[in-house]
Amino acid sequence: MGTKLYIKTFGCQMNEYDSQKTAEILQNKKDMEITTNVEEADIILLNTCSIREKAEDKVYSELGRLNKLKIKNPNIKIGVGGCVATQEGSNITKRAPYVDLIYGPQTLHRVADLLDEDNKLKAIDITFPIEEKFDSLPEPTATSPSSFVAIMEGCSKYCSFCVVPYTRGDEVSRKAQQIFDEIARLVEQGSSEIVFIGQNVNSYKQVHDGRTLRLSDLIDIASNINGVERIRFTTSHPLDMTDDLIEIFGSVPQLANQLHLPVQSGSDRVLKAMKRNYTADSYRDIIERVKKIRPTIKVTSDFIVGFPGETHAEFMQTMQLIEDIQFDSSFSFIFSPRPGTPASILQDDISKSEKKERLNILQARLNEIQRGFGQKMVGSIQRCLVTGISKKRLDQLQARTECNRVINFPFQNIGFIGKLVDIKVEEALAYSLLGTLHNTKELV
Repeated sequence: MGTKLYIKTFGCQMNEYDSQKTAEILQNKKDMEITTNVEEADIILLNTCSIREKAEDKVYSELGRLNKLKIKNPNIKIGVGGCVATQEGSNITKRAPYVDLIYGPQTLHRVADLLDEDNKLKAIDITFPIEEKFDSLPEPTATSPSSFVAIMEGCSKYCSFCVVPYTRGDEVSRKAQQIFDEIARLVEQGSSEIVFIGQNVNSYKQVHDGRTLRLSDLIDIASNINGVERIRFTTSHPLDMTDDLIEIFGSVPQLANQLHLPVQSGSDRVLKAMKRNYTADSYRDIIERVKKIRPTIKVTSDFIVGFPGETHAEFMQTMQLIEDIQFDSSFSFIFSPRPGTPASILQDDISKSEKKERLNILQARLNEIQRGFGQKMVGSIQRCLVTGISKKRLDQLQARTECNRVINFPFQNIGFIGKLVDIKVEEALAYSLLGTLHNTKELV
């Protein structure tokens, strides 16, 4: 019996990517076997996220549960990785002395060595060797038709509410050749959709063969790699929505008809306090320019409600922005003060009940708009990527539309997985669609 590895992932796509790479590294170096049953694991790793409030408490609560397993089997090794590991550092060993190793997002490539370290103080590595991390990643393994490809990490924007620059470091762009090699290998293994990811993915900038490449260049080059049927990117910052990136929506048909562009607030004063360095109108202008090129593009976003000092009038400015843009879907949260960030020390005189009420109003309207878009899709033909068997029904396959909506349709052929197919939308449910295959001649 080989050593069994269990990884629990908290947070965003970057954390999912990091967990996959950690698993691949340990499989290659230690010949470990992945398990989804924590009780049979020999190595347990928590890949953590610190974006939201009380993230540390959730991690310590999870560690408390894992300690019960370690009491039964002292040979189990427990590790904490990710952003909470960087934020908490050696405090983790003080509060949870049974933890064996601690590593940050940029040192996951050293996990195999940290596991061998008996000295717990030496089994802590929360430094920021981002380029070394990218250089040390193993050859990728495609686990689905859609694959994440990290092209940069970190953030140099230092928004007043955000902990990412402190837990992942400043922005570092990955070498272009590494990116192209990874895409080629993923496609060879069956991936047909590539999702470029990074904390500020559209800030990518790297010199390659004497030419400075940006995200738009990566999209253009990737679109010419045989087998790449669809391309997405996330998460973007409005300040980096440059002309070339906007224009690429008009020249690369594989680029999905969707843009995720976090705005956070519709109030210029709040945006300034957040240190976002753009205005609500400049955000509107970006969306207007993209829609001139892709009139049917769906826009999604992120919102923070109840930022310190946000007035009711300023909240209504956010609601007005929602009406103006008509976001297809969004992530929205109540402001969470993160340790060490400038916003954490701002006077916050908005009651919890008021924040919750504002969030409920905002989410209700966003959901209403999303349902409306879903209803308008009924009867239309959507080009969809088949991603696998439906999670709820074995007699259905699951696919995703260009605007990233889940659509389920009757199971016909397992060979459809990984293919782009035309599906007629028959019904719009609350969070998904139902459809039927429209034309399968090209797949026969």
